[in-house]
Amino acid sequence: MAGIAASDADVVALLMRQHGDIRNLFDKVERTTGDERRGAFRHLVQLLAVHETAEEEVIHPFTRTSVPDGARIVEDRLAEEREAKELLSRLDTMDTDDPKFLTELQTLRTDVMRHARAEERYEFNHIRRHADKALLTSMATVLKAAEVMAPTHPHPGTESASKNLTLGPITALVDRTRDAVRRAMGKDG
Repeated sequence: MAGIAASDADVVALLMRQHGDIRNLFDKVERTTGDERRGAFRHLVQLLAVHETAEEEVIHPFTRTSVPDGARIVEDRLAEEREAKELLSRLDTMDTDDPKFLTELQTLRTDVMRHARAEERYEFNHIRRHADKALLTSMATVLKAAEVMAPTHPHPGTESASKNLTLGPITALVDRTRDAVRRAMGKDG
């Protein structure tokens, strides 16, 4: 992930910066080839998996309990996340040189960017209205901690805080081991 910016002390600013990082990584994957594309895609997979897990553990529970109509807002976001995780999971098994890869990646990009805009509009704006500066800072700290323990690959069907907290540490260990093996075998670009 990118270096820590001063604004990363505010959970909404942190998440908005990560949305920008995700857009930039999609650009890099699309404009590169070979090992550079493979490496950029691995970084994108990790960022998306970690980002969504942390949101599911920290942001959605707050929205559900503190924002008017929060349960509906969260359910809509979870449905989007589930669809994106399923597509990302399929892409994660593809070779980035596969002729179908860029077409599938573009579909994922469209879905992820639509999801990010919905979060920014329907969730993040409400979080700003219902959380004071101290809470926004506290949530940023908790979100960063959740990211450290998050799986690095998509796991469709775990779109809840309780499932992430129960399965996440084991899944993260398996994912991080898989990542290390890929790097050792030179398959990570």
